[in-house]
Amino acid sequence: MLLGLLTRIPATATGLVLWLHAADTLKVSGLQAGVVSAASTVGIAVGSPLLGRVVDRRGVRPVVLVTTLVQVVFWLVAPALPFEALVPAVFVGGLLMLPVFGLIRQCMAATVPKDRHRTGFALDSMCVELSYMVGPAVGAASVSLLSSAVAMRAIGVGFALAGLGLYLLDPASRSAEELAEGDGEKVPTRAWLNVRVLTIFGVTSALTFVLTATDLAIVATLQRSGDTAWIGLVIGLWCFASLVGGFVYGVLPRGFSPLVMIGGLCALTIPVGFVGGGWWWLIPALIPGGLLCAPSLSTTVDYVTKSVPAAARGESMGMHGTFLTIGVSSAGPVAGLFIDGWGPNWAFTGAGIIGLALVLIAVPFWRLTPQPVKVPA
Repeated sequence: MLLGLLTRIPATATGLVLWLHAADTLKVSGLQAGVVSAASTVGIAVGSPLLGRVVDRRGVRPVVLVTTLVQVVFWLVAPALPFEALVPAVFVGGLLMLPVFGLIRQCMAATVPKDRHRTGFALDSMCVELSYMVGPAVGAASVSLLSSAVAMRAIGVGFALAGLGLYLLDPASRSAEELAEGDGEKVPTRAWLNVRVLTIFGVTSALTFVLTATDLAIVATLQRSGDTAWIGLVIGLWCFASLVGGFVYGVLPRGFSPLVMIGGLCALTIPVGFVGGGWWWLIPALIPGGLLCAPSLSTTVDYVTKSVPAAARGESMGMHGTFLTIGVSSAGPVAGLFIDGWGPNWAFTGAGIIGLALVLIAVPFWRLTPQPVKVPA
């Protein structure tokens, strides 16, 4: 868990540092800076399930070795690239991103007793929250105080250390019991990618869509009111509420459906748009939904691991990461549309309504009972 917390910090800083490098150092337009970020996002979305499948079939170390080398080379070379060369390089870097998120979750699923998975994944989501509280902030500060080139090369060093730690630890992707039961055999994607698993992936995208739109709406709201100095405090307390929620959810005697958790978060986000009076009112309005952030993410991971055989865990976690990325990338344009057209307050309300609608659409599909997956003999 400690290694997972530390190795995710450079990964969480990548998007913001790339955007700042393109916009501030290369002096390209906002649209072109967005293209750089989009290239990374598309690369990660495509590469995550492919790398997960390789982990399932070849093990952890080969994937860690190759992706670590690619990340180190990319982040050391990228600061010297012009915009035209940076975009394809960023795509390749995203395609072969060190899969720190998926690997840690695979290890959790393999080594934590099954009746403690919910607690373990809640703790994992809390560590992810801590990584996101540290990574982007340190990345932005490094660009402001030093330069984007220094920040990018520091990320490269971070990935080198992360890869070394993961290679030495060699986290288990399947338990000894799963291997003994025959869960080491190859399972085709079509055997486990049923309607219910797709529904989990869909509501996972809805979750990250609402969270990212909320993040953008917080920044836009405080910028418009002239309270930019309080952005860090507001977002930090929102993240702290998520940590508290993850802790409480982890010690509860039973869990809840991901649709209930994510639907609740979306519903609690809608009224935030009607809050006025300054940043001190925004904080208490965000806390109820914030309490459900980490628990909602942990429920999606828990249900994926329960619904997919161990032999396909890497690919399923990679696909889970792809849908997380889809939600994040789709939130920017939609939130921007609300902010530009109706004001930042409507970004909270609009994102919550869209997310809740997606969850309600998913309900009839969630009720379908999937056929059990049989591992080939």
